[in-house]
Amino acid sequence: MELLLNELENPNKCNDQENDPITVFLAVFIAFGILVSYLPQHYKIFSTKSSEGISPLFLLLGAISMTCSYFNILILQFNEFGCCKNVYSAGYCFENVLGIIQLTIQWFCFTMILVLFMIYFPDYKKYIPNISLGSGYNNLSSISSSSKYSPEWSLSLQVTAAVAIHFIFTLIISAYLLIFVGGAKEEKVTRYWADLLGVISLILASIQYLPQIWKTWKRKSVGALSIQMMLLQTPGSFLFAYSLASSPGTRWSTWIVFLITGCLQGTLLIMCICWHYREKHIDEEIISDGRVIPDEHTRLLGSQTN
Repeated sequence: MELLLNELENPNKCNDQENDPITVFLAVFIAFGILVSYLPQHYKIFSTKSSEGISPLFLLLGAISMTCSYFNILILQFNEFGCCKNVYSAGYCFENVLGIIQLTIQWFCFTMILVLFMIYFPDYKKYIPNISLGSGYNNLSSISSSSKYSPEWSLSLQVTAAVAIHFIFTLIISAYLLIFVGGAKEEKVTRYWADLLGVISLILASIQYLPQIWKTWKRKSVGALSIQMMLLQTPGSFLFAYSLASSPGTRWSTWIVFLITGCLQGTLLIMCICWHYREKHIDEEIISDGRVIPDEHTRLLGSQTN
């Protein structure tokens, strides 16, 4: 605890360089943009009452990657909290913790996608149906509900548990190092832990969108994914990487994650736009023929039988 107090009360460790006004404005703009960019995805899941089409593995990799990035910058910029208390003015303090604010918003908004995914997981996909052969001339089959979880719902439950356990584990280790060992600027162990979190985040971010890209490709459908969110986030990822790289105390392990994420998300965006216009063209043909437009469920069943 004494190490923690010394870390927070030493003014010599504070950044005395003035921040570039353009960089500060860009950081504030990105923080607001992060919040706004996630709202279309939250709204689409909430309004359609369905999270069908979102890959649970995508959420697993993304949530763990976000958690690692979040604690990476918390550890590297932890000294800024002490400077806010003893050295900086309120405005100057706000400028120097903008990186932490950005990643806090990012982590919370992505975690909300996981929460909404679980809440609005389609009921018909949660259980394995019981299929029994009925009596009669045509020997028709009947389908009844089952108490056995489907593989996808079981995986989703495991993903949620894994994300929660990882967050608690990372929180405990990070708090222990900061309180009983020392900050990242003085202690190599703490700095190595921060870099390890950054590397883990980088690796997971590099493959985060691959399960979602694969699932979207197989489904040939956008599903619950929000194109509006990706239109905002893809260019925003590159601006975010630049903003984090300009923040005091950060290292390459903090910002490179979002550079790679932007490239992968751009690939998914192009794919979703293609499927969106394909579905729109098919719906227009159905309307012209006087038929009923299929919903997401029946559309998916039709694509699987073809």
